Amino acid sequence: MIANNDRQIADYLTPYKYGKPVLTGSGIPGAFDEKAVDIPFVFVHGGQYHMLYTGFDGKGYQTALAVSEDLLHWKHKGVVLKRDLESGRWDGVGAAGTWIIKEDDDFRAVPRLRKVDGKYWMVYHSYPMQGYEAGPAEISLAWCEDEDLLDWHRLEKPVFSWRDGEDWEAGGLYKACIIRHQDLWYLFYNAKNREARWTEQTGAAVSKDLLHWERCKENPVLRVNRESWDERFVSDPYIVHDGEKWLNFYFGLGPGHAQEGLALSDDLLHWEKVENPILGYGKEGEPDCVHAHKASIFYENGTLYHFYCGTSPWREGDPTKNGGEFRSICVAASKPFEEETT
Repeated sequence: MIANNDRQIADYLTPYKYGKPVLTGSGIPGAFDEKAVDIPFVFVHGGQYHMLYTGFDGKGYQTALAVSEDLLHWKHKGVVLKRDLESGRWDGVGAAGTWIIKEDDDFRAVPRLRKVDGKYWMVYHSYPMQGYEAGPAEISLAWCEDEDLLDWHRLEKPVFSWRDGEDWEAGGLYKACIIRHQDLWYLFYNAKNREARWTEQTGAAVSKDLLHWERCKENPVLRVNRESWDERFVSDPYIVHDGEKWLNFYFGLGPGHAQEGLALSDDLLHWEKVENPILGYGKEGEPDCVHAHKASIFYENGTLYHFYCGTSPWREGDPTKNGGEFRSICVAASKPFEEETT
């Protein structure tokens, strides 16, 4: 375990929260984001800040893009992975896009997109039934040649499935990210087992062509700790490197709350966790007072931004409601935010 006050993690901490959501669902009946937004992935494209994110409408996830001029105020751009129940496809209920392959996986590089074989590539997962994350999800890829990033084409079949996995992932797959290292693609993903009070852990697989994946024998490469704050979930990897050191910004779940954690590695397969959360849940009344989880890391001009999904009990006036919960996209930073004037 690495102590939270260890100097080697100081550059990865974001103690200053913005204090209010930067993106919420619309709340409009029938809209893709009627009930919630989730899973941010922030990058620069075409000289503009972009955020890939998912919306939930009560039936399933669909994936959209938003744009911003300042990283704090976001405007919906368009839905890019839509529901298509009539198609009969395996992913017709909906698709949750979680990552687009980046030009550089350096922690200190502004995230920009990389073309592979002339295309941009997004990894997503899809659940087989309507409802909130209903049934065991599988993972596939979508590609885009459109520089507006609005015209995505999904592969016909999953490229990675729980069906040929182990017991710890037999309940289905969740968020994945893809990085490049030493002529191999690495897919990091979290998965759950089939127990009623299930556990989520993080695995890795490698590929030479993005289509055929081989699981790493060390799986799960990041495991829950039954004696710690992440005793039930170690989920939603966001992998970057800082020099020779690899970083995994993940979230852990213990009693009552999800919080953001950090693990470090020299080889992508053996990880050492920071002892306590690096970004905790908020105080009562704050948008992340229940959960602060699902990281997207963005470094620019000496400031680190840590985007994440915050959840709180629904209150009158909140723009969306999913059951009794309000779920939105929030951000914290390594430096204080300037006060806004009106």
